[in-house]
Amino acid sequence: MTTPNPTDAGSGEVVAAIRPLPGASAKPGVADRLFRGLSTGSGVLIIVLTAAIGIFLLIRAIPALARDKENFLTYGGDWVTTNTAAMRFGIAELLQVTVLVALFALILAMPVALGIAIFLTQYSPRRIAGPLAYVVDLLAAIPSIIYGVWGLYVLAPRLRPIATWLNEHLGRLFLFAGGNASVPGGGTIFTGGIVLAVMILPIITAVTREVFIKTPQSHIEAALALGATRWEVVRTTVLPFGRSGYISGAMLGLGRALGETVALLIILRGTQAAFGWSLFDGGFTFATKIAAAASEFDNQYKAGAYIAAGLVLFLLTFVVDAMARAAVAGKDER
Repeated sequence: MTTPNPTDAGSGEVVAAIRPLPGASAKPGVADRLFRGLSTGSGVLIIVLTAAIGIFLLIRAIPALARDKENFLTYGGDWVTTNTAAMRFGIAELLQVTVLVALFALILAMPVALGIAIFLTQYSPRRIAGPLAYVVDLLAAIPSIIYGVWGLYVLAPRLRPIATWLNEHLGRLFLFAGGNASVPGGGTIFTGGIVLAVMILPIITAVTREVFIKTPQSHIEAALALGATRWEVVRTTVLPFGRSGYISGAMLGLGRALGETVALLIILRGTQAAFGWSLFDGGFTFATKIAAAASEFDNQYKAGAYIAAGLVLFLLTFVVDAMARAAVAGKDER
């Protein structure tokens, strides 16, 4: 008995050979409608909650902004919120410190995360890859306060000679000039950025590793069959396939870095050095400024000044996420 060919019915028309299974219905069942409703409702709920947070921050920030005697976006001096009739505050310095420490941490963490992900997926034996990946993931389980204490009292004293050498030999370069590399407390952006890099390392590594694992095995086998070395396989198949995932993981890590509070608060409060665009300066990020002034939230105007800073941080994370999505979409289109 021969199987009918769907294209045998003259002039290339396709014969309808697929029939619905007995008892199957073209209309979605109750379970399908319920699942669709729950999925849609969950998506709408997230949007509503995010919008509600933004609206709340804006409403609470407006009264304080109305009493601010400085330009909120360009003023970078000391915050004066005790006199609620003539308040002076702005986010210029907070934005600079936040972006600098987050980007410094990202620059340090991205190459290390990429190397770990390549090793775990392409070079490491399976009996080693599993435990090693587990150990890297465990870094994300360490509380922020532990990172802060370790960074200030353990890491900072050991980094001080390195920071001093960099300050002396690269002092003419941007971000290395001036500063307080040998400050007794050791709480500089240099130390904070390194600690922050360790904190975001497991996030970037985990996402990158999972994307690299999904590289089609046929692509890898084809490259090996053509005589490619292991590194050439990684360069020509794994990296192009996982580039968008690597960028996504880096942006997730950047989002974590922008909002980190406790660890950076402990480290950066180790010195009173003012920020001057050097890695060896101190300063406040958005999150550490809000956390350090929590005791001042005794009226709506004082609290509103810091809520306004929180609103800018809230918007900054949206900008970072939008840039990440645009970068990933651009890579996928290519």
